[in-house]
Amino acid sequence: MSNGSSRKEQQAADFGVAERIAQERGGNPAGIQGALRLLGEGATVPFIARYRKEATHGLDEVALREIGERAKYLTELAERLLSIKHSIAEQGKLSPTLEKLLDACTTKTELEDLYAPYKPKRRTRGEIAKERGLEPLADALWQAALGKQAPAGSPQALAARFVDPKREVADAASALQGAQDICAERIADRPKARALVRSAVERGDVSVKKSSKHKQARTKFDDYDGFAEPAARIPSHRLLAILRGENEGVLKATLTFDEARTRDALERELGLRGNSAWSSLLGAALDDAMSRLLATGARSDVRGLLKERAEREAIEVFARNLEKLLLAAPFGEHWVLAIDPGQRTGCKCVVLDPTGKLIRTAVINLVNGPRALEHAARTLNDLWREFPVAAIAVGNGTHGRETEDFVREQLKLRANSEPVPVVSVNESGASVYSASDVAREELPDEDVTIRGAVSIGRRLQDPLAELVKIDPQSIGVGQYQHDVNQGRLANKLGEVVESCVNHVGVELNTASPALLAFVSGIGPKLARKIVEHRGAKGAFPNRKALLKVPGLGAKTFELAAGFLRVRASKHPLDRSAVHPERYDLVERMAKDVQLGLDKLVGHGDVIRKLDSARYLSSDVGQYTLDHLLAELAKPGRDPRATFEAPKFRDDVRTLEDLKEGMVLEGRVTNVTAFGAFVDVGVHQDGLVHISALADRFVKDPNEIVGVGDPIRVKVLGVDLTRKRISLSARGLA
Repeated sequence: MSNGSSRKEQQAADFGVAERIAQERGGNPAGIQGALRLLGEGATVPFIARYRKEATHGLDEVALREIGERAKYLTELAERLLSIKHSIAEQGKLSPTLEKLLDACTTKTELEDLYAPYKPKRRTRGEIAKERGLEPLADALWQAALGKQAPAGSPQALAARFVDPKREVADAASALQGAQDICAERIADRPKARALVRSAVERGDVSVKKSSKHKQARTKFDDYDGFAEPAARIPSHRLLAILRGENEGVLKATLTFDEARTRDALERELGLRGNSAWSSLLGAALDDAMSRLLATGARSDVRGLLKERAEREAIEVFARNLEKLLLAAPFGEHWVLAIDPGQRTGCKCVVLDPTGKLIRTAVINLVNGPRALEHAARTLNDLWREFPVAAIAVGNGTHGRETEDFVREQLKLRANSEPVPVVSVNESGASVYSASDVAREELPDEDVTIRGAVSIGRRLQDPLAELVKIDPQSIGVGQYQHDVNQGRLANKLGEVVESCVNHVGVELNTASPALLAFVSGIGPKLARKIVEHRGAKGAFPNRKALLKVPGLGAKTFELAAGFLRVRASKHPLDRSAVHPERYDLVERMAKDVQLGLDKLVGHGDVIRKLDSARYLSSDVGQYTLDHLLAELAKPGRDPRATFEAPKFRDDVRTLEDLKEGMVLEGRVTNVTAFGAFVDVGVHQDGLVHISALADRFVKDPNEIVGVGDPIRVKVLGVDLTRKRISLSARGLA
């Protein structure tokens, strides 16, 4: 087959998939086909969403990823369909009617239900009965019970003809039992019967009780003993908690449903009628199929579906939280003094320059008496006298609030000085970074405690640039992240990091390999080559110089260049999100208004005067032109919010300081399906339940808050024993 015909067949296949997806979700099949074509060619989602809007009719990143996932599912479905057809055809049983039914399947479950009767089976009771020559007896039983053709005589009389000790059929009762086993499997293989029981289980309840081994012991899962909730409505966090309890051997969960009603529905579906001896025998086979085969299989299927749904929702929660955290407002390129609080070994202090480079280290101790405090005060004053420190970042771990208080007291003693904010920084995952290969490469001569302090300071300067160095699962904004499919979780979180990095853009001459690795088209190996080239040859003077990096070709440059910034470049567009492929067009615009590029780029008043219609072409549509003009008006603008330091009450430092009714300023640290966790400055986050997030009904906490958001809360209660804080945001908006 020629390459040309292969491409045509692939385009036709893509269009068939695109049409199907368009029917399911709405939208233009041509745009969806364009998206699938670009994805198939290796283009990244951020690149397609920003620079190929004409091809996709303006699809955003979320839609592109959903289309890609659905196309993958449909491709797998098509491959499975071909495999099943081949298997049935080899058996000589692929009739036109069956093939039509198989082709009409829209889900893998429907496909597998139709394939069940033809699927090669292990040696089941029914298969053993067939080997013993009992299938004719099963056929007679089936026909007679359904009122189609009743043989003469009783079932026992007919069964007696099949007695054969050599085949291990000892008597008529054994023969009838074998025939019933065959009939039970026939019933269980009927697609309608499987779907009927599965639907009944889906409408049933998740019922939970404690295991006998842990019945008397006190556990964290005690609230679930005797719990029951409709399977269709059980929240993801609750199901995952129950499954964790099962994994730990404390709980036992069962999917219960109306078995009697379901059995009656099965009898009607089968067409079983009358009260003859034959119908009684098939009725017993139906009971066996129901309890031994159908219900067991349906429970397994539904449990799998419920778990998959819960995992998907938990992963989405994690992804939303991670996105908010990564896109938190940066303090920016300023000098920072960062302190990792410590009591036993002292507080590790580091001074970072505006690029995050470690300049100075020191250790202070705040718990060893007056002399230690004097030394600490002198050390801090020496540091901010020597360096133009614009902010002080303090890790929010143990002894964090006490350290903040000491620093603020010292700042008050400074004469005629500008106010310097003292910021509590979430240090989740800092210890993971400290011991990582990335940290060892960046700070080879420093121990893990100093590396942790550096990470805290850099998180304040630029959360995104620092947090990409840490496995997202270690950042602490997830919900049951260790209980979900780890591959699917890692893939989703990787997409979030990629999206955030490319949304903000990356400075080519200062970015770490970890940050560059997430830039569209680059990846870890090429990121390292870029940094090595930068170290050997010096800073990149412009975007075009990136092509001199060994292994970086035109395709990678196309995918990556628009997301990279070179602020020192003489070309003003190198500092923006304008793609190099559009430089000629922008230069034409500047020529049309008789201005230099520097007088056009960044001057919104000039941009607004352009006759934009003149620049539309077959290559540049309205989507591309609108994005281009918006970027020219505000080139290289950071899309993140302006930094604002969180404010905690000075008289609230520990759990014991909290009193019922107290109103506090806090910062959201995690959002789950059941509410939001809030840091109020006492080393233990409090929970605002979803019912207390607003003065109205809230279906999804993300409608109200996100990770990093400031929030006012009222203390509802404090459980000192279990270290739990109950908060409310009602009436405080």
